[in-house]
Amino acid sequence: MAESSESELDPRLVRILACPKDKGPLHYFADEDSLYNPRLRLNYRVDDGIPVMLADEADAVDEEEHQRLMAKAAAVPAAADRGDGQ
Repeated sequence: MAESSESELDPRLVRILACPKDKGPLHYFADEDSLYNPRLRLNYRVDDGIPVMLADEADAVDEEEHQRLMAKAAAVPAAADRGDGQ
């Protein structure tokens, strides 16, 4: 998990990042160091502030984890979820 704001992704970067498989937007969870694609249920890790955007490195998410992440995303305003911070 991210311990300081130094490891958080720049909001401008989060806005332009897309899933390499379907080219769609991702949910960013700074506290979990991850970017999540709910359409394909793939979770991309962020290592030391660097997104690992390789489809082969993504973790498949089961139904329970998908529901947890979607509830978490719904609890955050869309701007913050996309890294805008507004």
